[in-house]
Amino acid sequence: MAQAAADLPRKSESLWFDLHDYLLRKPDRETLIVFETPEKREEFSQRVMQRLDISVEQYAVLNIHKIGIDVPGRYIFEELLAWNRDSVYWPNRLACIKRLEGALDHIQIFLFGMETIFPFGSRRNGGFKLPPLFVMDRLRFNHTPKTSDVDNARSLLYRCSGGYPIGVFSMYVRSSIAEHNEKETSQLFFMVAFNFFGTQNWFNNHLVNYVWEAIHDRATANIMSRIKRTCEFKFKTFRPDWPQHARRPETGEAPVE
Repeated sequence: MAQAAADLPRKSESLWFDLHDYLLRKPDRETLIVFETPEKREEFSQRVMQRLDISVEQYAVLNIHKIGIDVPGRYIFEELLAWNRDSVYWPNRLACIKRLEGALDHIQIFLFGMETIFPFGSRRNGGFKLPPLFVMDRLRFNHTPKTSDVDNARSLLYRCSGGYPIGVFSMYVRSSIAEHNEKETSQLFFMVAFNFFGTQNWFNNHLVNYVWEAIHDRATANIMSRIKRTCEFKFKTFRPDWPQHARRPETGEAPVE
């Protein structure tokens, strides 16, 4: 097992902990897929359409991250389904997750976990409700691979609204593909496509967008590295015989589970 998976990540403990471990700390590996040319972005837009059956061409921002994980895709997906404020791979003090009605169908993210502020620190007269940083509503969950899907793919797809990002977000898991030089058993993708505040041309005119990219890319890489460590550590505890980079000898493909 890779060195990064030697131990389980620590759960979010404080705001400073999240700032250090998710924003200041260099991730174990780079995960951002860089579009060197407009043609490359168009290629990945088409892949998103093929895989998730949704168009992202109308969005100014298309941001995709990818990481290889040495466990079956089904196990990674089950870990994603358990995503909540106690997950060891999420900066819950920095961006608090609230699952409405305890389910993943509707999620609110609050900056610094602040849902309500109380004037002068007093709760006697009630407080002021703060809007979430953004809201995610379920569009489509693919819990089991399609019969025609040779890559064993599973995914969560959300509509994003209620804050600065107006668009879509997805977490996507599939088996590795030997032709893409993917060595681990499975691949996890995070995809976000949106317009800032719903305006397509807003992205190209503001310095804050470049700041957002730097923060988002650093946080996402650290989150995905922690998901990798979490899945590999947990899976290895009850499957110590699981081989690293397990593949079918006759095809070079990752085993389906």
